[in-house]
Amino acid sequence: MLKANLDHVRKLVDEACERSGRDASEVTIVAVSKTKPEEAIMELYEAGHRDFGENYIQELRKKHDDLPKDIRWHMIGHLQRNKVKYIAEYIHLIHSVDSYALAETIDKEAAKHNRIIPILIEVNVGGEESKFGVTPEETTALVEQISHLPNIRIEGLMTSAPYVEDPEEDRACFANLRDLSVDIDSKKIDNVKVNALSMGMSNDYIVAVEEGSTMVRVGTSIFGARDYSK
Repeated sequence: MLKANLDHVRKLVDEACERSGRDASEVTIVAVSKTKPEEAIMELYEAGHRDFGENYIQELRKKHDDLPKDIRWHMIGHLQRNKVKYIAEYIHLIHSVDSYALAETIDKEAAKHNRIIPILIEVNVGGEESKFGVTPEETTALVEQISHLPNIRIEGLMTSAPYVEDPEEDRACFANLRDLSVDIDSKKIDNVKVNALSMGMSNDYIVAVEEGSTMVRVGTSIFGARDYSK
């Protein structure tokens, strides 16, 4: 069941890549497993999937401790500075860095484990007050400031587009983030690679891929609707 869902998502990603003249291998599907049981993760793991996204530190820590160590864990939710120490040793990628203070904490915790932690800068392209992220206008300056920290490496940008009934309405949001990434990359800032664009979720990942996304964060379309009452 879950493998079939994942296969369907991959098929739609492949088709979106074909329409936009891209290689499908450029796009990583991050299966968003927050609130989902470890058995569901293992079902996908046994089918060969390794990239999983979590929003909550306590849940992520337990799953990391219980599940195979070659899983690539992505922190996709808002990250508080005092929680960084709990994931610094093993986190594969942090998608949600939106301040120098947070980056500085990640850098310090990474140093304790002799690691360089890859991060993405979260950009609030849609300008929604309810969402985290820096404005597009602030992004380049933040990238330049963070680039001097030795134990983290900026890999790209992330955004969460506004939720809309018609995903076509988010196309401009994704295109704007892609254009911003190209602009930052052209500046050739030391210690910065803008290869990754984390954009697109279950309702809009097809449009996001057509506009250049290299990571889609897909939960509901793979695992089904979430029950937050438990």
